[in-house]
Amino acid sequence: MTARRSRSRSAAYAALALGLAGSLALTGCNSHSSKKSKKSSSSSSKSKKRRIIGGGAAAAGAGAATSRRVPDCYPSTYKVTFSQQTGPKSHVAVKFKNSSSRDCKLYNAPLLRFNNAKDPLPLLQGTPGHLDGTRITVPAHGYAYAVIPTNTAATKGTGQKSVTIDFMGISASSVTHGPVTVNFAEKRLNISVGKSKVTNWSSSIHGAQLAGGVGN
Repeated sequence: MTARRSRSRSAAYAALALGLAGSLALTGCNSHSSKKSKKSSSSSSKSKKRRIIGGGAAAAGAGAATSRRVPDCYPSTYKVTFSQQTGPKSHVAVKFKNSSSRDCKLYNAPLLRFNNAKDPLPLLQGTPGHLDGTRITVPAHGYAYAVIPTNTAATKGTGQKSVTIDFMGISASSVTHGPVTVNFAEKRLNISVGKSKVTNWSSSIHGAQLAGGVGN
């Protein structure tokens, strides 16, 4: 073999080795790029899942907050009842029953017009123009109470035939629901009210009696 041929063959082998090395390097690079792309795609997918789950939790929280909003109570002839207590601390008890399966709100005091009176019974706590902002939540199937003191001749007055009931709103001029009329004769009730006033709503009859000055 001549020296020239030997050199040509050596150069060919060197070129082949260089080509193989380049091909292996390119394959490795592509493999690394593919793995990196898959990892990036997986990370992006997980991030999207977290965002979706987080968004769902936020939406559920907003829905729960909406469902917890407490509506106003409303009167009816069977939800509002009256009873007269006699003796030195005589009074008329006004009882409201929340017959629904949800809580409801009552504001200030009931507006009561006996025998179709033009003006409602005055408020014992504050005045229609200056309310003290009483607001109570009546639980589902729970009760609320107000009291009309009738422990003097003037406050007891005479027997009443009927009463029209409105439920006050949060302001002095607002009414949430009503009116409804309770006919005492139909219900065989003897209710006497004179120049008296009505207390604000209370969550217990004892609290209403104390507010009306007829409690123990």
